[in-house]
Amino acid sequence: MPGELTEEPIETDSLARRCARWRDLWRIHGVVLLVVAVGGALGALARYGLARGLPAHPGHFPMATFVTNVSGCFLIGVLMVAVTEIWAAHRLLRPFLGVGVLGGFTTFSTYANEIRGLLQPGTIAVAFGYSAGTLICALLATAAAMWLTRAGYERLRRARVRSA
Repeated sequence: MPGELTEEPIETDSLARRCARWRDLWRIHGVVLLVVAVGGALGALARYGLARGLPAHPGHFPMATFVTNVSGCFLIGVLMVAVTEIWAAHRLLRPFLGVGVLGGFTTFSTYANEIRGLLQPGTIAVAFGYSAGTLICALLATAAAMWLTRAGYERLRRARVRSA
């Protein structure tokens, strides 16, 4: 009958299996989640500080987000070359710095929201300049960082060989 309570057994076995699966996931990946969270908090604090130092004004170019995203792309370029080509990093360094700190520092959502806010009569040119300028500068910053890191490492390596 509709609305009538029934005496169906609770599936404790599947609940126990789910809990065991979560325990296994935490045991295997918990420390990575922790370093990403700590790094993300530090990156977000740095972004907040930069935003307070370079406040955005309605209708104007959002300099803080631009600087944040371009410098974050530069730093990720340096980091990725360093940990993939130059030296073997600790397994937690890349999640901490790359995903955590730089992921918390850079911000696509603020960038997109600021573009949306600039798409008003009188500021459309600023919106398109900001949109294209950020993408171009971020890509150039990443490429430059990768090139400079590789070149700097090669110069150091040659200097060590000469001095040995």
